[in-house]
Amino acid sequence: MTIGARVLKTGMAVALAIYLSGLFGFVNPILSAVSAIFTLQPSIFRSWQQISDQFQTNLLGAAIALGAVQLIGNSPITVGIVCIAVILISIKLKMESTVGLTLVTVVAVMEANSTGWMFAVERFLQVLTGMGAAFAVNVLIFPPSPRRQFHDLVHQSHAQLSLLLRTSISDEMREQVYNAEKDKLQGTIGRLEERFKVLEDERSLRASSRAERARQLLLARQLIRVVNKGADLLEVVEEHYFSAPGAEAWAGRMDSQIEELTKYHEFLLLKLDNKVKPGSFSQSEAITGSSLARQLTDYLRDNPEEHRRLVFVASALFEYGYHLRRLEKLIEQVQTREPGSASSRWQIFPLRGKD
Repeated sequence: MTIGARVLKTGMAVALAIYLSGLFGFVNPILSAVSAIFTLQPSIFRSWQQISDQFQTNLLGAAIALGAVQLIGNSPITVGIVCIAVILISIKLKMESTVGLTLVTVVAVMEANSTGWMFAVERFLQVLTGMGAAFAVNVLIFPPSPRRQFHDLVHQSHAQLSLLLRTSISDEMREQVYNAEKDKLQGTIGRLEERFKVLEDERSLRASSRAERARQLLLARQLIRVVNKGADLLEVVEEHYFSAPGAEAWAGRMDSQIEELTKYHEFLLLKLDNKVKPGSFSQSEAITGSSLARQLTDYLRDNPEEHRRLVFVASALFEYGYHLRRLEKLIEQVQTREPGSASSRWQIFPLRGKD
C-alpha cells in the first residue's frame, strides 16, 4: 500500500493545527484538527477557494448560532433548526462543500455560548487556525501538481489500454488477469476525470491566458475521450466479436487494425511531449480504416443479419480512430498557436519546470 502526499499532508496539517492551538492557548485542539482535515484540497487554487468559502460560511454560521442562542436558547431542537437553516443558506450560496465544517462550527459555538460569549468566539478562532494550518501545509509541503499528475495518468492509461487492446482479439490473457487489468484501467480513467476537474477549476487573469487555457482544456478533454473510446472498443470486442459467426477469418485484420491504432495513440503522446521531430507524422490506411471498411462492406453483402456483430466491432474501431485523428489536430493547433520553444508549447504537461 502506497502512502500518497495528500495522506502525509493531512497528518502534518492536523499536527500543525494541534501545535498552534496549544501555542495560542486554546483549551481543546479538536476543532482545529477537524478544520484542518476539511480544508486540505488537491490543488493550491482549490485550497484558497475552500478557505474563502469556509471563512464566509463559518462566519455566517457562527453569527447565526450566536444570535439563535441569545434569542431562543441552545436546546437540542434549536441546534437542529439552526443547522437546517445553515445548510439551506450554504446551498443557496453554492458553497455546499463547506457545509460539514460549518455545521461543526455552529454546534461548537452554540454549545460553548452557555459558558460565555468569548468562549464561543474562541471556538470560531480554533476553526480559523485549522484552516490556516491546512493551507500552509498544502502550499509549503509537497505542493500539489495537478498538471503533472494528469500527464502521468494519461501515459499510465495508454499503457494499460494498449496492453488490453493488443491481446483482446487473440484472447491470450488469462481471464482473471484481464479483468484485473481492466479494473485498473477504469480506476485510472476515474482519476483522470478527477484531475481534469481540478485543472478546470483553475483560473487565468489575463484574457490571452484564458484563451490559451481553454485550448489546453479542450485538448485535455480529448485525451480522456480517446482513452474512453479505447475502453469502449474493449467492451464491444468482448460482447460481440467472439459471438460473431466467422470471426476467426477476421482475426488477423482486426488485430492488425488495433495494433496500428495503439501505435498511433502512442505516437500522439510522444508528439504531445515534443519527443518527435517537427513535421513527423504517423499515417496509414489502417488508421483511417478505409481498407477494413471496404472489405467488411463486401463481406456483409452475403449475409448482413448473420455478420452484423462484426459491424459493431468495426464501428468501435472507426470511432477510436476518428478521435485519435481529432486528437492529433488539437495537438497541432495548440502547439502552433502557443508562443515559445517546442519544449514549452504544451503548458498543461510541462516536461520540466514548475507546475
